[in-house]
Amino acid sequence: MQYGICHLSIVPIRTHPDDSAEMCSQLLYGEHVKVLENRKKWSRIRTAYDSYEGWVSNNQFTLITEEDYKELDAQPNPTFSSDIIAHACAADGMLLPLLLGSMVSSVPLLQHQFEGHSISGKQSKTNLVETALLYLKAPYQWGGKTPFGIDCSGFTQMVYKINGHFLKRDAEQQSQQGEPLSFIEESEPGDLAFFDNNEGIIDHVGIILKDNYIIHAHGHVRIDRLDHTGIFNTEKKLYTHKLRVIKKIL
Repeated sequence: MQYGICHLSIVPIRTHPDDSAEMCSQLLYGEHVKVLENRKKWSRIRTAYDSYEGWVSNNQFTLITEEDYKELDAQPNPTFSSDIIAHACAADGMLLPLLLGSMVSSVPLLQHQFEGHSISGKQSKTNLVETALLYLKAPYQWGGKTPFGIDCSGFTQMVYKINGHFLKRDAEQQSQQGEPLSFIEESEPGDLAFFDNNEGIIDHVGIILKDNYIIHAHGHVRIDRLDHTGIFNTEKKLYTHKLRVIKKIL
């Protein structure tokens, strides 16, 4: 078994070993992985954080030892960048941009120096909303996890991750976590609302705000109204998503 770490700002995880294949998720700086299969130009990896699998280009991650992998895995409170953009400085003085949620506790292993603000440990539930607002206007991107492109479940996962709380990668998986609530009135800011399609498959998630609002990634990260029917877009004067369940994770 081989092990690796992402040494670049953002690396696409693809469904197949090809540059034109669908991007299903991303690695951010400092994330570590297991290498499940190695080919000449591509490797199939499994992320340590959420066990997500896919293909990454071999020149977009760095191999590390099993000991280094286990040491990273054993960190009780990883440290994440809390700036929309920060920097890591390499030994040659070159600056590498790091985006919100990058795992900067991996900086020493990569022999970089971190220049920016960071956050570590389990934060209070109220801090989830503050973090979520940093992503406002981020464009929707399937598989994305950054302020420059993010999908709905990547958005909720990253907000929780930065604040020290675990969520799985996809909306359907996230909907299986936590405690279901019967009514919106029982929810608190930071709880999650899930929505399904016409086939009954959960395909959307957002973070509940106070006063019956929700922040979610749809076109871009935006704030809309939420009621027992679903998400109501006041600009278009229509419901865009049908409410399925509300979950209290914390």
